[in-house]
Amino acid sequence: MATMNMKQLQVKLGLVESVKLTRKAEELQRLSRVHFNSSVFGVGEVCKAVLCFELACIALQIAFDRSRAIRCSGLSEKAYIRASTAMQNAMNLRKKLDVRELAVQFGCVRLIKMTQDVLALYQSRFVAALPEARRASADFNRPIFTAVAFFLCAKKNKLKVDKLKLIELCGSSDTEFNNVCASMMDLCFDTLGTQKVKKEVKTPKGLLDALPSKRKSPSDDSESDGDDEMDKENIDVVPGLKRSKKSVKDAEYEEWKSALMTAREAVKRSVRATGEPLKPKTPGWQASICKYVNVASQ
Repeated sequence: MATMNMKQLQVKLGLVESVKLTRKAEELQRLSRVHFNSSVFGVGEVCKAVLCFELACIALQIAFDRSRAIRCSGLSEKAYIRASTAMQNAMNLRKKLDVRELAVQFGCVRLIKMTQDVLALYQSRFVAALPEARRASADFNRPIFTAVAFFLCAKKNKLKVDKLKLIELCGSSDTEFNNVCASMMDLCFDTLGTQKVKKEVKTPKGLLDALPSKRKSPSDDSESDGDDEMDKENIDVVPGLKRSKKSVKDAEYEEWKSALMTAREAVKRSVRATGEPLKPKTPGWQASICKYVNVASQ
């Protein structure tokens, strides 16, 4: 957005004509293009400019009419607050999310110690699983890790916590929040798991691709193929094993085909021996076979 448009937006937002405010908003806008991926939150350029003016007003301690800004942005109030929080987190303009503040806000003070322990455990195990060259660059200062640890600890203790509100507070998206949940539950299952047996979870691409234990080896494909073949062989052997409609239909077709070929051979032998075709002794034989003709024609 050009400088002229930024000035027009400043007037539309009802802000005082201040060169200092305009320059601060433009500076934040340039930083947002580098650090803030607005497409994830469905934020357009106009809305991003409005958010930059709000952050500039906060930094310069200038009064800002948020309700008017929400109308100019074209977003709902909930979406605007979420986008504002996300931008502050991405640009390191927001204070670090504190476990104690979360515990007081959601009325779960007893989770403070457990959440801190889970965060420390997750960080140590995650870093230990990374290649040595990438360990120094691991960053756990983002609020999403604190929010996820608090959410999983509440779930472990069967306490209800508003997940959507947590997502808004940490300025994350629902997909990113779920990915971090899966990662933390996978590495800290002994502390956070609510089941006796650990279930296999889909590995989030953005978090666990670097873990050597999560990389798939070529032998895994061959083993899975072997397992599929064993499952097919065991369909008729293991009692109670469910069979799909396709497998049942294929088995019936093969049975019909075998009976038909046997009958044809018998007819040919009869014609060659006596000159007369062999008549079936079992009544209804033709009817029992013809019901599969549609299968054969397909």
